[in-house]
Amino acid sequence: MAGTVTITEQTITSVKKVTFDWTCTTGGAASGTTTKKYDGEVLRVVLKGSSGTTGYALVINDSDSIDILEGAGSTCTSGTIQLGTGEAKSPVSCVAESALELSVTGSGNASTGKTIVYIR
Repeated sequence: MAGTVTITEQTITSVKKVTFDWTCTTGGAASGTTTKKYDGEVLRVVLKGSSGTTGYALVINDSDSIDILEGAGSTCTSGTIQLGTGEAKSPVSCVAESALELSVTGSGNASTGKTIVYIR
């Protein structure tokens, strides 16, 4: 896939925070994979597209190619979407010894976004 993804991986006490900052190219796509592997429950996911992002799809696959968002990122628009415990569209998933691969498709030329995953 085209585009760039900068990944920041942090452990803050018992919570792991993985931030994907992405920029799409003319094809409207971007992808990137974490260097670390993760274990635990996905507590919350924040999807934030820039004002230029419309009608894009976003998946975060684990090492078994299972989307940890359980399809909730299939129709995203600009602005912020929060998924997690207590939310109406709660994907609450878990991961086991998995690298995480973010893939964005169908976004606009040079569109940008940030996706943050919290795992405990």
